[in-house]
Amino acid sequence: MTNLGDLEIFTRVVSTGSMSAAGRALSLSPAVISKRVKRLEDRLGTRLLQRTTRQISLTEAGQGFYDRVLGILAGIEDAEAYASGRSSQAQGTLRITAPTSFGRMHIAPHLTGFMKDHPDLKLHIVLSDDFADIVAEGFDLAVRIGELTDSSLVARKLAPVRRLLCAAPSYVARHGLPHEIGDLANHVCLPAHNNDNWKLEGPGGSLSYRPEGPLVTNSSEIIREAVIAGAGIALRSTWDIGKELRAGQLVQVLPQWEGSHNLTLSAVYPSRQFLPAKVRLFIDYLAALYGPVPYWEQ
Repeated sequence: MTNLGDLEIFTRVVSTGSMSAAGRALSLSPAVISKRVKRLEDRLGTRLLQRTTRQISLTEAGQGFYDRVLGILAGIEDAEAYASGRSSQAQGTLRITAPTSFGRMHIAPHLTGFMKDHPDLKLHIVLSDDFADIVAEGFDLAVRIGELTDSSLVARKLAPVRRLLCAAPSYVARHGLPHEIGDLANHVCLPAHNNDNWKLEGPGGSLSYRPEGPLVTNSSEIIREAVIAGAGIALRSTWDIGKELRAGQLVQVLPQWEGSHNLTLSAVYPSRQFLPAKVRLFIDYLAALYGPVPYWEQ
């Protein structure tokens, strides 16, 4: 039977990306780490890792083995917590990834309460607008904004996402308001940083509009600041510009049209038979914080 310690060493090598880093994390020498991984491969009769002088990567068999081992170790952790009466307590380290702007505006300000309730838990939060491979990169969960797609991951909806076309009053004073979608061709549009089409829903049903504009950037926050400054018309989420709408810094444009209603704010995590308490408690915390009508809509 495979030694559970070998499984923990193997997953730590994958998550850290090197034998030496795994050794430092586990207080073992790189030689011991290498020997234990080799012993595991010999027992299984297959190579799990491709080793070069610069990096370590998973083989096809290694990837499938890694995905399954994560679930096993998580199940053991949850079983131990349950047996010792700690299943309602969050412990260890919780690794989270979230979109940059949303994380800064709607996760960071609310962490104090959660951390106070769970003093034995450490949070490791990475903000990025790229969709991370949460299994390969060792995240416990991801907060994502987008359309839910079929995958091996589990997703729990946290809140609806509502997007509006908007502009600053200074822009409207200079250029006037568009009255129908076709009028956007005569206006300055500010596409999102990923340059996707605007998926809209309105009186005519659903449509996809290709916005054209003079500003190209990889930063959603630059688009946000540009529309507030009066540079053009943008499609923005209410969680992002709700405060500015209420303050009159932005006005809604073409109010009969909104962004696709298929977008949601979700917590995504690996499919596991036993969900660790630390993941479940953090997801429950966010779900209660946002809800069906999130505070930025009120």
